[in-house]
This record gives sequence, C-alpha cells and structure tokens, in this order.
Amino acid sequence: MLLSGVLKPTIQLVALNVKFCPIAMKYLLIIVLLAGSQPVFSQDKPVACSSSEHSQFDFWLGEWSVSTPDGKPAGVNSISKIEDGCAIRENWASASPGYTGTSYNFYNQREKHWEQLWLDNQGGFLKLSGKRKGRQMILQSAPVDNKQGVKVIQRITWTANEDGSVRQLWEVVAEGKENQVAFDGLYVSKANGD
Repeated sequence: MLLSGVLKPTIQLVALNVKFCPIAMKYLLIIVLLAGSQPVFSQDKPVACSSSEHSQFDFWLGEWSVSTPDGKPAGVNSISKIEDGCAIRENWASASPGYTGTSYNFYNQREKHWEQLWLDNQGGFLKLSGKRKGRQMILQSAPVDNKQGVKVIQRITWTANEDGSVRQLWEVVAEGKENQVAFDGLYVSKANGD
C-alpha cells in the first residue's frame, strides 16, 4: 500500500478479509486494551476524608466579613475545602492594607486531633492542634518561652453561633498571668449581604 509516497507493509486478516497497517494494528490493540480496562478506572473509590471528624470544622467554611467587638471591620476571610475534602484552606486579608495570611487545617487521623499551620506575609507562623468540643473548635500551640522566660501558649477558639456567624477568639495564655486577647473577631457570611 502506498501512503504519502512511502511503501507500507500490510497484513492480510483472512477471517475479515481486511488489510491493516502494522502501526494501525498497534493503535487498535491499545484502544481495545484501554476500553477493556475502563471499568477498573471508573470504579467508585472510597473517599479518604469522609469521616464525621473531617467535617467538624465545616462550620467555618465560607466567604466572611470579619469585624471586631466594637463593629469595626477587621478584614475578610475565605475558607474552603481542598484536596478532596482532606484539608481546609484559609485566605485572610486584613482591613489594614498590606497584611495577609493563609492557614492549612486538617484532621490528623493518626493523632486523632485537628492541626493548623498559619503563615502570613510578615514572616509569622503558628502551629496549632486541638479538638472540637461542643460548638467550639479549640486549637493551641505547644508552650514556648517568651522573652521573659515565661511559658506561653497561643490558643484560638472558633465558636459556631446559633445565627450562623462564627466567633474567633485568639488568646495568649501565659503561666501565672491573666489571658491576653490577641484577636476577637465576628465572622458574618458575605452571602447574608453583610
């Protein structure tokens, strides 16, 4: 058979009385093999992060306007599930221009608790872990010594309010001292027109 000026060898299939080029045969064989394996690829796989523990922080998902206790804007926050529901990503933008941050949150199945890694554009970071208790997700850092040599814990509590809003309270807990509030914000869904 002459194809584009090049002589191509052909194979005669007696049963079908059809001539095929060897290259076409290879493609046909690949197509048949792939078609035969299709059910293997299309079978439903169990979702790795579908346990009830993986949805404990879902009350925080959404597009939020965040304000301080006196009603002043603190910023906006976008919270979404990523990695097929195995993690939650936070994207924070402060009402004060120039400050942003991102956190990655996930349920650690081995340790049976939640973990968060917060990173901001000022070089700051926090590593937190903890559990949900009732309507609250409570995560805290490991104790570290501050400049005065006092053990300090960063503790953040998210509370799912009855009206669908979320309160985030960040406290600095120092050994033998009263807790200091680093941030107190009320999350109101942007979908509610706020």
